[in-house]
Amino acid sequence: MAWKLRMARTSPEPMPTMNPTDPLTHNRVILCHFDDYSHALLFPRWEHGMLWPRPLPEGAEPVPAPAVVPDGHAAAAAMASLVAATGLNPDELRAVGDFQAWYQSPGGELLRVHLLQFTTPDAPKPAIEALGARFMALSQLRGTDMKELLLLRQAFGLFGHG
Repeated sequence: MAWKLRMARTSPEPMPTMNPTDPLTHNRVILCHFDDYSHALLFPRWEHGMLWPRPLPEGAEPVPAPAVVPDGHAAAAAMASLVAATGLNPDELRAVGDFQAWYQSPGGELLRVHLLQFTTPDAPKPAIEALGARFMALSQLRGTDMKELLLLRQAFGLFGHG
């Protein structure tokens, strides 16, 4: 199989707690897999929603991207933190640089949402299922939080679907 877990996981772990030094405190990640042959775009659906490691804070609103990416919001740091938390193989992920999504929490915290794409020929379903999620197409995600659906539609547009 093309996917590999760097660390064995036998059951889903609880959602990580907030750590102010962890890049994922100020960032969220959408994972996706695009199949070049079938043009299927799939997203992992976690128990709490579409964003890793947790949803956006209640009341967070979209804001324009800053002119300069502030410290703590780099895609590489968010990806490294996701890899450390999940055991996913970093050689099978790439940041989709054209994806830009920024939010501000009611308390003024700036949050960036990153889009990371699996580069494997097939979606790494066993690896994602081992983490407690399941790959789903956008059409299967009715009822998902509207902010998350809008982010997925934005990602969908980057792969020639929008």
